[in-house]
Amino acid sequence: MGTVYALLVGINAYPPGRFESLKGCRNDIAAVRTLLTGRLGGRLAVRELLDADATPESVEDGIRGHLGRAGADDTALFWYAGHGSDFEVTDPAYLRIEATGRMQALVCADGRPLVDKRLGALLNQVAAGGAHTAAVLDSCFSGGATRGGPHLTARFTPPDPGWQRFAGRAALLPDGPGRHVLLAGSRLDQPSCEGSFDGRYHGLFTRALVDRLTAYGPSVTYRELHAALNAQVQKWNARQHPVLSPVDPGGLADQPFLGGLGTRTPSPHLLRDGRDGWEVDCGSGHGLVAEEAGTEFTVTGPAARGQVVRAKAVEPERTLVAPADWRPEPGEVYPVALSALELPPASVTLAAPGQPAIERALAGALGEAGPGGGPSPLLRLVEGAEHAGDLWFRVEVHQGAAHVLRRDGSAFVAPLPLADPDAVHRVAACLVHLARWHQLRDLDAPAFSPLRGRVRVEVAAGKDGPPLVPDGSGEIVRRYEYGPRGPVAPRVSIRLRHEGAAPGRRLWCVLLDLTDEYGCHTGLFTGDFVGAGHVGHALDGAEVQLSLPERRPPVPGAATVDWLKVIVAEGELNTVPFHLDPWDPAAALSRAAAGERPDGVLRLEPPAHGSRVAGPVPAGGPGQWATHTVQVRTVVPG
Repeated sequence: MGTVYALLVGINAYPPGRFESLKGCRNDIAAVRTLLTGRLGGRLAVRELLDADATPESVEDGIRGHLGRAGADDTALFWYAGHGSDFEVTDPAYLRIEATGRMQALVCADGRPLVDKRLGALLNQVAAGGAHTAAVLDSCFSGGATRGGPHLTARFTPPDPGWQRFAGRAALLPDGPGRHVLLAGSRLDQPSCEGSFDGRYHGLFTRALVDRLTAYGPSVTYRELHAALNAQVQKWNARQHPVLSPVDPGGLADQPFLGGLGTRTPSPHLLRDGRDGWEVDCGSGHGLVAEEAGTEFTVTGPAARGQVVRAKAVEPERTLVAPADWRPEPGEVYPVALSALELPPASVTLAAPGQPAIERALAGALGEAGPGGGPSPLLRLVEGAEHAGDLWFRVEVHQGAAHVLRRDGSAFVAPLPLADPDAVHRVAACLVHLARWHQLRDLDAPAFSPLRGRVRVEVAAGKDGPPLVPDGSGEIVRRYEYGPRGPVAPRVSIRLRHEGAAPGRRLWCVLLDLTDEYGCHTGLFTGDFVGAGHVGHALDGAEVQLSLPERRPPVPGAATVDWLKVIVAEGELNTVPFHLDPWDPAAALSRAAAGERPDGVLRLEPPAHGSRVAGPVPAGGPGQWATHTVQVRTVVPG
């Protein structure tokens, strides 16, 4: 592999008065540079343009003079974090390619725009030299949605009337289809926001992208990244949808990020007797989260098969562990697989203006929502937005009800009335339920799993149709049709394709259907082995009907979303931890009273009963594991 030429542009400081300065753009660029340096080493050639250095001329010079050095075996990366804007165009030549009548632009440090058509043409010129060329843009391209919510700042600035002259002079008409791949922070009519994460500001899009690139291996494609980014960013801001372009099947979207970032080959990891005691040779640099007290590894080799070690401390290149009820042989080396992980807790803030008693009662209920009547490990009560983590529940009390809100102010669930003594415990049960659902939806194996990419979820129209491809928003969209008796729900076939080439290599798969009513079930494919080169069929090959929930009538504009997640393992898993009834306020307290208080640790264990599959089953638990998720939106047109 050749050199990765990177041009990183971050602008916090803009001319005062007209332009609002930002807080997270330089942090974004620092995080990106750290990521690239750690993964590429001497293969990285980077140039940074920060604040006042980032003028339209310097950015263009960086693209031509720095990225333009990339040849046929190289990669060129342009990454921008700063303000974006758009403005009206009247030139007929540009109206033919700007159907909205508006032209988008990056706003440089001196307040002048670099219009998107010119940027695209410059990047296409780089790609014409044979380099794999990619652009990542974390800025708004919004014409009206300029507010990110009370805890988010939109990277948008209103257009300057003087920019009109740039529409004709600075833009370049495209000379054909784009030859570079683009990951953008939001759609043309949406803000791309920044916010505080543990006291440090970042763009939501860049934060999510750096997190995913840290967790994923070198083979992850732009399409796979985009799907993960959509889920992560919308967890923070429901009004921001990252965009991938182009999305043609088999094209740039299906190539590895940067043409293959890094050269790590996934392999099983080892338990060894290290300088500070027993340790496993993987750590935060491989995708584990630091200080995961619930992380466990299980021995997969013939010696001590099935024995467990528990994490004590996660360091960049290793995890210090303690054997659980067994004594490893000093100096021995044992192959292990990740078998349990403590999922990070959701952050919770409470606000009940003028009602301190209710706020104290809510805090008390949270303190009793976990196992044994103690605090739930799924939740972490914090004082303010600056201390909130990735998943944040804003509980605000007004008009006699508790409102559970996202960062952007949109609601997770309907308001929860505070009309009876049990109401605060119902709110706590709701937060535990939401945290558990999100942790299942976002569950992903570390980058070192050798099973990553082996089994994929396919959704097809009809029994034998080709796989449907997600659109630019990362979703597969299926629509109701109108028949003589009214709307008719669409039907699809769902397949699990094992793309491995090794004959006789079987992998165990279960398909989770996570619904937007915060439920999860495994009824479509309850768990079975799929052979290499073979396909597992949901519902034994019968078509799957994609219907709105019963409580949502199929009226024009109605929609529902399903996240189809396959969990792949070397051995059979206990699927009980993956079952979650849809959120129901009426049933919440009865389930908690029955002992349903999850401890926050997801254990990938074999079932207590024998396998229903005839023949031998790998012993000692699931071994290596991985996941793949497809998002399906069902809509009623109109």
